[in-house]
Amino acid sequence: MPMDTTEKLFLGTKPGHLFFRAAIPGALGMLASSLYYLLEAILVGRVLGAEAFASINLAMPFVIINFAVSDMIGVGSSVPIAIKLGRGEKEEANSIFSSAIVMIVAAGILTGSLLYITAPSLFALMGADEHLIPYAVDYLRMYARFSPLTTLVFAVDNYLRICGKIRGSLMMNIFMALAGVCFEVLFLIILDGGIASAAMGTCLGMSSAVLAALSFFVRGKLNLRFRVPKFHLSLIKTIVSCGMPTFLSNVSGRIISIIMNVLLLSMGGADAVSVYGIIMSADGVVMPLLYGTCDALQPSVGYNWGARRFDRVGAIEKYCFGTGAVISLLFGIFLFFFPDFAVTLFIEEGNTNIHTLGIAALRISAFAFIIRWVAVCTQAFMSAIEKPLYAASISVSAAFIFPLILIVVFNPIGINGIWLNLPGTSLMTALLALVILSRYRKIVNTEKNCQNS
Repeated sequence: MPMDTTEKLFLGTKPGHLFFRAAIPGALGMLASSLYYLLEAILVGRVLGAEAFASINLAMPFVIINFAVSDMIGVGSSVPIAIKLGRGEKEEANSIFSSAIVMIVAAGILTGSLLYITAPSLFALMGADEHLIPYAVDYLRMYARFSPLTTLVFAVDNYLRICGKIRGSLMMNIFMALAGVCFEVLFLIILDGGIASAAMGTCLGMSSAVLAALSFFVRGKLNLRFRVPKFHLSLIKTIVSCGMPTFLSNVSGRIISIIMNVLLLSMGGADAVSVYGIIMSADGVVMPLLYGTCDALQPSVGYNWGARRFDRVGAIEKYCFGTGAVISLLFGIFLFFFPDFAVTLFIEEGNTNIHTLGIAALRISAFAFIIRWVAVCTQAFMSAIEKPLYAASISVSAAFIFPLILIVVFNPIGINGIWLNLPGTSLMTALLALVILSRYRKIVNTEKNCQNS
């Protein structure tokens, strides 16, 4: 029987060629969308001022929490879908795909409604003043309105890659970024809109990309096709367990961001929050490259794991880890030697307090980016081979446990203790990831014994 498109790509393509066909477009796609978010932050900081920029950073943790449940379902369903396709069980894969779409829309409605209602109270509890709260509320509520549709974007991106449509995934992300930029310029600059218009531009760009991508699945021309959803407990448990590392990472990481923002408001006010936002924006450049590389290879890793091609799994992951190391090292070096460039992108040079704080903070944070790749690549690998416990331990430790410990440890230092948190967390998580990787051979041997028995 001849290979279908997905099987030919994932099983018949040499690992090196597969890397260039999947990982590079995946990384470029993630980079395109992340550069858009970077541009949005720059426009808001430059057009609306430092307070508006600070309010975005207050609201962003809640925006990401809004996506967290849907992202969990998208990632959690992608792993079993890829493995089912690798085993030739196409109808089971279609059932998981269709059920996951319905679950994501329902989750988007629920989380969006909750955040819309509670937005003013959330920012008041954080200690934001009367100048920041209106900005933050308007920004968050716009995302909440579009939630049922925009929360599909990451899942649809995964499903395109599972179907072997790597270029389609790349084009979706580029289209989303370009559409968002056009809407943003129209609303924020030409029409002189406020901060809600910035959020609306992003949401319209994401919604347009989702609808365009879904049309390919509706027409039935891809390996995944819509079927009548069949919900059962084992399916939900599989999706939740496989997606839980991503969910825990998103939610716990945002909880830490909220705690950081509360501490920064008390230590340095809106200027300190703006500096933290600059660090997170820098993080938003390198992390999508890492995640894009790893996520783009996850379907192929899962497919080969399902097909019991362990040799190919190891070969593909070598490219993933090697690329992650190069990206992290180069970005960390750049950030250390050129921190003033990063600060000036967001805030005009006249604000000397933010510039002084920002340069010191970015130089400290640069050490974190040099080693971030170890944990990111390991977590993605463990998720791809359906080892959610290992992946979850990395994500929760990186996003919540280690940062929380270091907040307590570094708190006596003051504001510099906040900047030390990220490199300290990255080092501790890298060590944990290395311990987990040391168990990989045992995992493979267990799978081989199960195959032979």
